[in-house]
Amino acid sequence: MTTETAVRPGATRHQALAPVVTGIGVTAPNGLGTEAWWAAVLRGESGIRPVERFDTAQYPAKLAGEVPGFDAAAHIPGRLLPQTDHMTRLALTAADEALADAGVDPAELPDFSAGVITASSAGGFEFGQKELQALWSQGGQYVSAYQSFAWFYAVNTGQISIKNGLRGPSGVIVSEQAGGLDAVAQARRQLRKGLRVVVTGGVDSSLCPWGWAAHLAGGELSTSEDPARAFLPFSAEADGHVVGEGGALLVLEDAAAAEARGAGVYGAIAGYASTFDPAPGSGGAPRLRAAAELALRDAGLTPADVDVVFADAAGRRTADREEAEALAGLFGAHAVPVTAPKTMTGRLAAGGASLDLAAALLGLRDQVIPPTVNAGAPADDCPIDLVTEVRRPGPLRTALVLARGRGGFNSAVVVRAV
Repeated sequence: MTTETAVRPGATRHQALAPVVTGIGVTAPNGLGTEAWWAAVLRGESGIRPVERFDTAQYPAKLAGEVPGFDAAAHIPGRLLPQTDHMTRLALTAADEALADAGVDPAELPDFSAGVITASSAGGFEFGQKELQALWSQGGQYVSAYQSFAWFYAVNTGQISIKNGLRGPSGVIVSEQAGGLDAVAQARRQLRKGLRVVVTGGVDSSLCPWGWAAHLAGGELSTSEDPARAFLPFSAEADGHVVGEGGALLVLEDAAAAEARGAGVYGAIAGYASTFDPAPGSGGAPRLRAAAELALRDAGLTPADVDVVFADAAGRRTADREEAEALAGLFGAHAVPVTAPKTMTGRLAAGGASLDLAAALLGLRDQVIPPTVNAGAPADDCPIDLVTEVRRPGPLRTALVLARGRGGFNSAVVVRAV
C-alpha cells in the first residue's frame, strides 16, 4: 500500500503526497535518448527536416520531425520485431531507458505493484495501413483494418508490460496532444490506490502516407518548405504546425517508496487538471485557463509560484492568441517566462505533452529554461514573455505544462522541484 510521507516544514500536504518522477526515456526528432535530446534542445538544435520515410512529392506539406538514427534491431529483441511497428519500437526503447534511469528492476518488485499507462493518438495509422495492404493482397483473409486500428493502442501498451514484466494495472488514454499529461494523471491515481511504480507518458508516430493524408485533411499543417519558417507559434507569421514523432515515457513512483530505496528524483507531479472546450459555434470561451487554474489549486499553489510555462503552442494564429490571452489573464501580460521547445520537434500528438513534461523536469534539474527557436518575438496580440533562441537561466522551482488536444481537450500539470 502507498505510505503517506510526513509533511516537511514549510511544505503543504499536496506537496508531501505528490508522486515523483525517477526515470525518463526519450525518443525525439532532435535526439535519441534523454541526454542527447536535452543537449540538442539547450543548443537550440531542430530536428525538423524534409520527410525521408516516404515520398512527399505529391503532398503540399513536406516537412516533419523524424527520429534520427533509430535502428530498431539495435534496441528491440529479435523476437519482438515481427510483432511490432515503428511506434511501438520507439515506445519500447523509451520505456527501457526510463526504467534503467530510475534503477527499477521489475523482477524485484512485488507482483502486480507496477503498471503501464500511456497515451496514444495517431500511431495506429502505420499499423492500419499495413493491415489494409495485407487485406488487399490476401483477398480479405485478414482481420478488418478498422478492427486492427481499434485494438492497436492496447497492443502497444501491452508490449511494454509484457517485455518488462509489469503486471499491474495498465491502460491507454486517447486525447490527442493532451494525452501525455492525462496518462500521467491516471498513473497518479493508480499510485494513490497502492501501486508503487507506473511507466507513463506517451510516444506517437504517424509518418506514413495514410497518416499524412489524415494530417493534411485536418487543415492545420504548415506548407512551408523551409524548416526554420514552418512552425512559428505565437508569431504574426504563424500558419500551421509541423508533425513529428516520438515522445517521452516516465517512471512515476510513490514518493515514500522512492525515498525508501534511495532513488534519484527529477521532480514531483504536484497538480493536474483537465477541462473541455465548449462545442464550436456555441459562443463559449476556451477553457485552457480553467485547466491551469485548477491544476494550481490541486497543487496548493498560486500563479505567483510558477517560474515557467511550457506552452501548447499550436502554431495557428487564433489558437495561439487564445493561449496567450489565457496566460496573460492568469499571470499578467509578460509576467512569467513561456517556452515551447516543440518548435525543434514538431507536434508529436500523444507524445508531445510528455516530452514537454520531461523538458520541464530537466529544466528544474539544471535550472534553465529551454528556448523556442525560430518563432521570434510574439505577435502584438500574444502578450507573453516568450523565451526565444537562447536558453534562459533560472532560478526555477515550479513549472506549468499545458496541452490541448484536437476535439477540445485541455490539460495542465504542475511539476515541482523536491
